[in-house]
Amino acid sequence: MGFLAMTIAQLIEAIYLGLVGSDELAAVAFAFPIIMSFNALTRGIGIGTSAVLARSIGAGRREQAARVATHGLLLTLCFTVICALLLAWWNNELFHVMGARDHILELVSTYMAIWCLGYPSFGLSMVGSGMMRSIGDPAFPGYVLTLGSVLQILVAPPLIFGWFGYPALGIEGAAWSFVIARTGSLLLTAWWFVIHEKMIRWNFSNFDNSVRTILHVAVPAGLSNLIQPASMGVITWLLASYGTLVVAGFGVASRIEAVVSMVVIGISASAAPLVGQNWGAKLYSRVDETLKLTHSYCLAWGFLAALIMWIGGEYFAGLISRDPAVIEVATIYLMIVPISIGFTGVINVANGSFNALGKPAPPLVLAVSRLLIVYVPLAIVASRLYGYEAIFYVTVLVNILFGIISWRWNNIMVHALRPAPHKLTMPDRWGTT
Repeated sequence: MGFLAMTIAQLIEAIYLGLVGSDELAAVAFAFPIIMSFNALTRGIGIGTSAVLARSIGAGRREQAARVATHGLLLTLCFTVICALLLAWWNNELFHVMGARDHILELVSTYMAIWCLGYPSFGLSMVGSGMMRSIGDPAFPGYVLTLGSVLQILVAPPLIFGWFGYPALGIEGAAWSFVIARTGSLLLTAWWFVIHEKMIRWNFSNFDNSVRTILHVAVPAGLSNLIQPASMGVITWLLASYGTLVVAGFGVASRIEAVVSMVVIGISASAAPLVGQNWGAKLYSRVDETLKLTHSYCLAWGFLAALIMWIGGEYFAGLISRDPAVIEVATIYLMIVPISIGFTGVINVANGSFNALGKPAPPLVLAVSRLLIVYVPLAIVASRLYGYEAIFYVTVLVNILFGIISWRWNNIMVHALRPAPHKLTMPDRWGTT
């Protein structure tokens, strides 16, 4: 619910900006891969912290978990503040390299300069939500992300269009609505950790040890998470040579696809805490059950999502943009890429399982291979030979291939890491030993 609400807020933001103009849509299309990249790195810290937390909670070591939670949030704060400052300073040069020019470059640079103000709040609430699931509360993270998203949807129109006496800020208003909404999410997150669960310890001894333990998983996990936004960056860079309207169409389609993809993101996000807690408690049969269910649900939803996009893709694109050229590009994308959504979910489930087991290397190897060895060369060659539509077909092919590889590798490792059968303490049907 939380991930879906957050993505719907981004989609509605695109609808608002589509009413302002195609240049604004193109600007946020350039911004989207960078936003996803910074979110991916922050999520890496969350994955590292959550993996340690889940095993500690599963083993019954709550005080240790509270210390890790405190240090993880502090690490997140330091990281997001530094990243926000660097991005605000160099964002103009960055988007120029990506292919943004003239008025588009001015719009995206302005948008990102304001967005950076809300990035630390967003990062803390996002990491905190993952930690809540690992500690054992699967519901409140949904409320945090949902309420923040609803606030963003409500605040954006007055700021973008100039309602109720406010000046019409256009794309700047969209950025300010993000800042306001994610500050609200941060307040809810702080309440949960400080007051509701009392998981904050104002003692920072052994901070360096906690950071090393977290970063053992967080660094490769963050780099692995970069693959999807890096792929989007490659697509944006390749599409920039075809013109602003093609980039805008891709931006519209990727926002729509993200809505249905968030269902598999939500499913796969549940895999890591379930695997970590049950592995810490030595309930290995529940680990197998978790992986079987999450893989099945991802593939089932992927099929349904593709069907929805085949039927309604053009209609959904028309809700965001009135430009026929933009709608055409978006519709082509939505007829092709959603076929692989389920396999993307399988990749995320495998990555979450690897990280929960404290084995971050396989996701990194898979991610680097997927992007640098397979995807980028194929996308460049296909684009030059067959046009921009070929890039979308390459995306599907690579997602399916690495979905199968990720599933197989994860399955082998899960069985290889567990103790010999005679040493296991297996649960009966009621979960007791």
